[in-house]
Amino acid sequence: MSQTSAGRIDRSQLPPLRPVPRFSFPAITKSELSNGLKICTARHAQVPMIGFLLLLHRGASNDPVGLEGLAAITADMLDEGTGSLSAIDVGEQLSRIGAQLDVDVSSDAMLFGITSLSRFADRGLQLLADIVVRPSLRDDDFERVRQQRLNRLIQIRDMPGAIAERVFTRLLYGNAPYGHTPLGRESSLSAITVDDVRAFHRKTLLPGQATLVAVGDCDHDVIRALAEKAFSGWTGGESERAPDSATPAHPARLNIVARPGASQSELRIGHVAVSRSAPDYHALVAANMVLGGQYVSRINLNLRADKGITYGARTAFEFRRQPGPFSLSVSVDKAATVVAISESMREIAEIRDVKPVLADELAIGVAALTRGYAKNFETFDQLARAVAQLSLFDLPDTFYSDFVPRIEALSPDEVTRAAARNLDPARLTTLIVGDVDTASQDFGHLNLGEPALVRPDTI
Repeated sequence: MSQTSAGRIDRSQLPPLRPVPRFSFPAITKSELSNGLKICTARHAQVPMIGFLLLLHRGASNDPVGLEGLAAITADMLDEGTGSLSAIDVGEQLSRIGAQLDVDVSSDAMLFGITSLSRFADRGLQLLADIVVRPSLRDDDFERVRQQRLNRLIQIRDMPGAIAERVFTRLLYGNAPYGHTPLGRESSLSAITVDDVRAFHRKTLLPGQATLVAVGDCDHDVIRALAEKAFSGWTGGESERAPDSATPAHPARLNIVARPGASQSELRIGHVAVSRSAPDYHALVAANMVLGGQYVSRINLNLRADKGITYGARTAFEFRRQPGPFSLSVSVDKAATVVAISESMREIAEIRDVKPVLADELAIGVAALTRGYAKNFETFDQLARAVAQLSLFDLPDTFYSDFVPRIEALSPDEVTRAAARNLDPARLTTLIVGDVDTASQDFGHLNLGEPALVRPDTI
């Protein structure tokens, strides 16, 4: 809508877009304890709450060969008790201060978070330190936790999306440290012992590889003093770095996990791409929005709106410390398997040169990235995780404040060139999880070579 000179509203036109409001990330104060633990605080005093997030710069990529899943099961064990406290006791201690514990394990990191009222900051931080630094790691707790994780692996055997994620990860990275999901494998979980967990905790969870983030109604000097007390006695040097996590494998270009009787094909298409430190980061984020990162992206409009063979398709660059994957994910009717693969690969290839990014496409992608950007930092938990990302990826403190201007300054040519540099049609690996009988006779049209049959129980 727009307003005419006579004051009438013209409903035939959309109102003009206003400039994106400038966003400033809260100031971050930093220091380091004598044991090497880094402290980062940011004040967000709208409510009398505080969020603590302990970031360990070690994750699933640090799992030893044959013990995949060790980092995640170790993290899962930490709140099973500390000192004389059982898991139930730990839960009760958290409840008394209105706190909750969150644990997250990725390929690159482990995160342990506690939120509470700011007046309970000392007790919350002490609990967090006890849980992470001084866990009980009892034998009976370990057996129960391991069985729970094995049961989870059994549950996802029949979930096409989970099968695709696990198999595709292994296809791209093989036996490299990025070649498995944090959950691990049935064979490796069965092989892990409680002594492995204790050794991993002792050798890997070290203060020199950790950052404590505190966001909320807090003062840096107060938090530092509380951390000195809570983490006293936590010592240890540098843990060994994992070998190159991004060493790519050399899979067949077309891979199939057969699921007879399945009505749909779960597809993954992609290759190892770039790390979080890539100079093309902002341009690739924008390129992905045009290619497959939103509803009006090229691939989604092609496969869903035009051909009607899926409810939705998406692409993503997963940025990690080492080169992470670029992947396309889509589930289609099995009769449309070959069409979906062919069209998806065509779109990936053409954005590089034949169909360069257009100004109006980029404008839509930029709007999607920038106009709701500030909503990512509304709560102290969101802010704490944002600060942790700065630490994990060695980003400047100004990264979030600079994001919108950097994205808005991109030109279509810059975005197209970034896509050309970082998307390689010749290296794309395709995975089909489904009943392939219907479309198998058409695979030759894809020019991807002989399909390789993959057994998911070997992954």
